[in-house]
Amino acid sequence: MASANTEYGDQLRQLAELMLAVSGESVTMMKRQAPEQALTLKRQDEWGLYLEFLKIMFNLTDRLAALHIPLKDQLHFMNGLEDAVSAQLERVLEPAFGSQGDQMEIVMTIGGAVAESRQVYEKYKFLITEESRPKREMFQEFGDKVAELLGLPGNTELSAAATLCASAIVPAISAVLQGQAPPPVAPTQPGVASAAERPDKQSATGQEIKLVSLMSTVSGEEVETRWGLHPQFRQDLTPAELQQLTKLLNRVAKILGERYAAVAFSEEWASWHKAGHA
Repeated sequence: MASANTEYGDQLRQLAELMLAVSGESVTMMKRQAPEQALTLKRQDEWGLYLEFLKIMFNLTDRLAALHIPLKDQLHFMNGLEDAVSAQLERVLEPAFGSQGDQMEIVMTIGGAVAESRQVYEKYKFLITEESRPKREMFQEFGDKVAELLGLPGNTELSAAATLCASAIVPAISAVLQGQAPPPVAPTQPGVASAAERPDKQSATGQEIKLVSLMSTVSGEEVETRWGLHPQFRQDLTPAELQQLTKLLNRVAKILGERYAAVAFSEEWASWHKAGHA
């Protein structure tokens, strides 16, 4: 583990900062999506929501590491990431909790999150760079967990928002693993850590964020085409802009959905019933 921490030290540090920052931002976005529920969230509930985002990010990083880290180093690399996240979280929480912070408790909490992440998400077998049914099912389970933690089980809008938040980190993780330096952003703490920002320490979110998502799926003889917006993007739009964008995307979804249906049910693709991007 020591050799992995030395060889991949910069990448592990960047990934830890990235995961904590995006988890914090994601919690904030989810609270904006459900403002009434956010007012009733207890500190423990918000912490659980934060950890849920960390769990999916550990899983995504593990899948991406398999594409960029030599096989012999992958186990040590992920163990090193667990240590790096624990150390970074301790630094982030230090201004809020001071000497009251328990380092061993943080290590055990992150270790438990990693173990639960493996138990819940490793059963889904897919290549992270490709669209597939298992991939969508994994993100769906994650989104449902987030909606339930917010006290709105079965809420499809919250589930979709959580999925967009989690999937947006994939290009940034890939960039770090490839040795690229994503642009810096101000670090974000979990909601339980009050307002203890440290502008002298910078982290990264990546250069690519999916603002608009459009998907067509086929089930039996039915084709469904739907679109979604990144939660922050939706928040930044005025009502008039959102109305105009909705009208345009509905037209785009109709055109692409009809084209997708024509291709999916053609003779050439008669046996093709996989869901995919339009």
